[in-house]
Amino acid sequence: MKIAYLVHDLTDPAVIRRMKMFKLGGAAVTPIGFRRCGAPIEKIGAAEPIELGATIDGRLARRALSVAGACARIPRIAQPARRADAIVARNLETLLLAVLARNIYGLEAPLVYECLDVHRLLLSDRPDGGFLRLLESLLWRHVDLLLTSSPAFTRNYFLPRRFPAPIMLVENKVLTESEIGDKRRARPPGPPWRIGWFGMIRCRRSLAMLSALTRALGGKVEVIIRGRPSQATFADFDQAIANEPYIRYGGTYRNPEDLAAIYGDVHFAWAIDYHEEGLNSAWLLPNRIYEGSLHGATPIALDEVETGRWLARRGVGVVVKNPIERSLIDFFRNLNENLFVDLSARLAAVPRRDLVHARPDCRDLVEAICAAKSPVRRMGGNPAEARLPPHCSEI
Repeated sequence: MKIAYLVHDLTDPAVIRRMKMFKLGGAAVTPIGFRRCGAPIEKIGAAEPIELGATIDGRLARRALSVAGACARIPRIAQPARRADAIVARNLETLLLAVLARNIYGLEAPLVYECLDVHRLLLSDRPDGGFLRLLESLLWRHVDLLLTSSPAFTRNYFLPRRFPAPIMLVENKVLTESEIGDKRRARPPGPPWRIGWFGMIRCRRSLAMLSALTRALGGKVEVIIRGRPSQATFADFDQAIANEPYIRYGGTYRNPEDLAAIYGDVHFAWAIDYHEEGLNSAWLLPNRIYEGSLHGATPIALDEVETGRWLARRGVGVVVKNPIERSLIDFFRNLNENLFVDLSARLAAVPRRDLVHARPDCRDLVEAICAAKSPVRRMGGNPAEARLPPHCSEI
């Protein structure tokens, strides 16, 4: 099976991880998209990407210009898409390009929309928000299947807006090629208690909260940051970290190769995000809760968001309430070895299927993508009646 994969950022680790998932599921993948780094990309694994231009993180005007320029390169998209069994478009800008290529060249492959974030502009009452929602609704008519990572996106956004095709939940679980045993590494209890903040680092308020926490407790809590700081959020990231006595940045890491090592070095995983407070940040289920739970680092999350609800259903994690800063200080001030052992034991009881995508899950995903044909669009049915076929069940 062949998948043409249109993406917003060819350098995004999440894009590379999804490509690995397609490959484990038995698909050959052609990545097509933009890049957010200076040098051209020659290879992604064994695949040769088709570049559509460069964009900048957070610069929507620049991204719009890049998409407009890519419209002139539709033939570069159509050529691999014509040979594909399915076209997967990640994010709205690549969905536009996929629909144009499909319509201009009469492509028959199913079109799958992968939406893991809902940008704040799509929820805005401003005219530009209304225009984007209108464009999005027009593009949705051409979609055969939606992939999204949290039930809150479906519940709060896609269903209220009457998304017209089946929806498949593919959570941000840890990808593994085979069945795995216990990945937890023994770690001595604190103090100091170490919190790991890993992944895309894009929340300035989180840094301020962690700074206040570590300073208030005078080194009883330390923070280790690993991943990619967003330049749109942290133009001064290096200087900000240099001013923090109990916070250090350890650079980027490989996923999944380095997960056991980096999570094994901390007691807790920071899963609080205010990047788009009350909107996207309230709905998403981040990689950190799956990665941390699998590797024995107890997630810390807010009680009023989907992440907190995911943890509360399983009886695990540290779920904090308002006032957040005071709750965090009180928790760590009273934390002792017995409480930490109890938290770790609860985490160890979470079923592995809640945390991991293995090869059979990848095969199910690829089969669902390549077999997708929206009964609503094909037969003119009611969106509310759209149902996933048996192989599209929740992974």
